[in-house]
Amino acid sequence: MAPPHGPRRAQIAFSDSAAKQLENLTGEAEIHALDRALVVISVDPDVGEPIPGDTAGPQLRQYADELERVRLLYWVTALRTTVVSGLCGLVAVQGFAAV
Repeated sequence: MAPPHGPRRAQIAFSDSAAKQLENLTGEAEIHALDRALVVISVDPDVGEPIPGDTAGPQLRQYADELERVRLLYWVTALRTTVVSGLCGLVAVQGFAAV
């Protein structure tokens, strides 16, 4: 008998602006820090705190990991896909790009 599966992880996608920021990652430490943060939000997309703003679009959230010095800006779609819209801190190239 096969062992039961754990909770399903959310699929992660990147906006165009976040994908451009990813292209500028060069250090192994930066990539490792980003990977750890992505695992956290894929396991629990609601872990980040909501960013107040316009209610017409998706609810923008931020997840910050002070230990890894990473901040992700993202939103969760109706199908529970997590879309990363910006990277900040150690993983960013000077700031972040909003949606």
